[in-house]
This record gives sequence, C-alpha cells and structure tokens, in this order.
Amino acid sequence: MIRDVAAKRYAEAADLIAREDGTGEAWAAGLRAMAALFGDADAVAFLENSRVPAEQKQDLVRKAMEGAPPEALNMALLLLRRRRFGLAPQIAEAFQELLDAEKGISHATVTSAVPLTDDERAAVRRRLTEITGGEVEIETEVDEDILGGLIVRIGDRLIDGSTRNRLQELKQQLAGARS
Repeated sequence: MIRDVAAKRYAEAADLIAREDGTGEAWAAGLRAMAALFGDADAVAFLENSRVPAEQKQDLVRKAMEGAPPEALNMALLLLRRRRFGLAPQIAEAFQELLDAEKGISHATVTSAVPLTDDERAAVRRRLTEITGGEVEIETEVDEDILGGLIVRIGDRLIDGSTRNRLQELKQQLAGARS
C-alpha cells in the first residue's frame, strides 16, 4: 500500500509513546478501532456532515475509541478536526509494522500464478523464516501473468522467482548472444 508520509509520522510518534509507556498492544487495538471507524462509509458521512455538531462527532469518536490509550484518542480527535480520515488505516498499518519489527516479525507478500495450498504456504513461510532469521507472516496474492513460480516482497527486498522473469532473462541472454 502506498502510504502517506503524514501517516508514517503519526505512526512513528505513536510508537515512541507506546514504547515509552509499554502500551504497544493497547495502542495497536486503539488504532485499529480508529481505522475501523474512519474506514466506515456511514461513519465518515456522519463525520463530514456540516449539520452535525462537532460535539456529536467527538462523542462518536470517543465511543469508538473506548478503552484506547488517551493519546490514541487524542490522535483520532486530531484527525477528526483536520478531516484526515483517510490516514487512519495507513497509520494503524504502519504502527503494526513498527510493533512487529520490534518483536522481530517480518511481513511478506507472496505472489503466485495460482492460489497456494496450506502446505505450500507453510513451506514458503519456513523458507522465508530461514532467509530472514526471524518470524515471517505472509499474505498471498494471485497474478496469473507471472505464469509460475513466486514473487516475494519483504519490506524493500524483492525476490522474483517467477517464470515470467526467468523467460525475460533468457530472452535477454539470447538477444545478447546474437550480437
């Protein structure tokens, strides 16, 4: 997901506070609640309605964020005031990535030409755990255009073992051999 720079900054600020207080999981839950509220079309329509008093909007946010750290509630109210609802899911995702990184957990996106079976997913997870030296959570995608094999993205690392990539490399080698 393309992430707004502001979302990353909010997440980093939340991470600093959470590490200081030892409230990472509470923050994560609060930010997920905020993302769910600001990601709901009906809630956003209510919050954007100029006829609804600001106090009612704030009450909705307070109810949705019940149990969250006070600073997380303040962040949600700040986003409400600035009408930056779209940042909420990105902030929650970026915060979770920071929290997972502190725990040594990596996230990988695995693209295959056909859906992976549970056994194949487990094998990919084991192999990625060996490569990274830490726990890896995988998300799978299907793209028939890669023809076969896998494309794995872990953070800024890309491992392209797709058949399409191998065919392109072969084509370049054959074109170079003709010269």
